[in-house]
Amino acid sequence: MIRPGKMVSFVLKMLMKKPATINYPVVKTEMPENYRGKLEFDASKCIGCNLCVKDCPARAIEIEKVGDKQYQAHVYLDRCIYCGQCTDSCTRKALKCTKRYELAQLKRENLKVNI
Repeated sequence: MIRPGKMVSFVLKMLMKKPATINYPVVKTEMPENYRGKLEFDASKCIGCNLCVKDCPARAIEIEKVGDKQYQAHVYLDRCIYCGQCTDSCTRKALKCTKRYELAQLKRENLKVNI
């Protein structure tokens, strides 16, 4: 246990130091280069092979054919574990991870994203 006299000097020393945390809502954090955030889908590159759907361990992706050689992705953000397996298995690089991390929603319906 720290004696009161030592504790006062410790508190005064800590008051002069720079804080170890950031003021989060005001100051946005820059994510590292390989951060796995929200998925981004490029429909022009997709060939509908469904490898991303088969490799997703959380079953968070569905690929739907909307026209002749046109596909749309449905991503369930509440199921996604952000492992990046779908982006690794996509041969055409139609899926990629972005740096977006603020994905909280008030309604579960809003967590199904049609890309």
